[in-house]
Amino acid sequence: MAKRSIDRAKAAKKDEFYTQLEDINNELRHYREHFRGKTVLCNCDDPRVSNFFTYFAYNFEFLGLKKLITTCYKNQDMDLFSQNQSEQAVYLVYEGDKNGNSIPDAEEIGVKPLKGDGDFRSKECIELLKEADIVVTNPPFSLFREYIGQLMEYGKKFIVIGNVNALSYKEIFPLVQSNKVWLGASIHSGDRKFWVPADYELKAAGCGIDDNGMKFIRVKGVRWFTNLDYKERHENLILYKSYTPEEYPRYINYDAIEVSKTELIPCDYDGVMGVPITFMDKYNPDQFEIIGIGNGGELGVECGVSANLTAEQCAALFREDKTFRKGKLCYRNDKGKLIGCYARILIRKRA
Repeated sequence: MAKRSIDRAKAAKKDEFYTQLEDINNELRHYREHFRGKTVLCNCDDPRVSNFFTYFAYNFEFLGLKKLITTCYKNQDMDLFSQNQSEQAVYLVYEGDKNGNSIPDAEEIGVKPLKGDGDFRSKECIELLKEADIVVTNPPFSLFREYIGQLMEYGKKFIVIGNVNALSYKEIFPLVQSNKVWLGASIHSGDRKFWVPADYELKAAGCGIDDNGMKFIRVKGVRWFTNLDYKERHENLILYKSYTPEEYPRYINYDAIEVSKTELIPCDYDGVMGVPITFMDKYNPDQFEIIGIGNGGELGVECGVSANLTAEQCAALFREDKTFRKGKLCYRNDKGKLIGCYARILIRKRA
């Protein structure tokens, strides 16, 4: 499919949400060495409009790919990150340029129908998954737990988009803690732009229309999740703050200190610290060990948070602050007021 064909498809079919090519390129450039000789699967992408397809098809020889497979989910309820508004579940297999013009022409690929609805959990899509070495896409956020679980079950390498809060899911956090999944290289803060259909109502702040007349929305908390290594994640976080008991209060219900911002991690404290989830943007597994999480839910309790309090003590804290619950880390400020924390990753510096 030539680039002009892709452009025509995008112009004719504007019922898709899709990732910007710039964001895809900014992330995938960190993994070039991982792709050589590999089969890549994009299993939540309509190849007729997907920028994931565009990226891999036009960089097929540059990356040294073996094969590119993309699949598209049949028209169902709209999901911002699944690109699933196709009228027909389809797939394609592209194996590189055959006529020497370095362009993925239509006669070299060909979009084919799937028998089923194209759900990544379907039998025929799982067969395609088995062929793949690396999966790259933006899966439905609502199915993120199940999607990552499937990739782990089949032992696949992947680079996928998710929400940073997924780090605290009980299905995801143990993978992060055991260094089996981590955040990608390129997105560490702010929001990201996603194109939306022409008839999409722009109600939220941050929505707009670009210079080409295309509507977009901005989504906060987007991150890349991967299990492919890259050199930047092994760079040490520079620590400059010194520990003082006054600046770093100790939690009431866990033997650790509160560090409200990643940049405030003290350089001279070797005990356990509670840091915001966004610490994972700077996490170097050679520098820090992840001990657990305090998120006020089942996972926090599983990690031992609030284990040093009796039921009566927990009840007393709840009477003082109705938002308190087991697993939610809390401390008292310099005025004695009880302060409950948002989710905290519990870490300790490695020797």
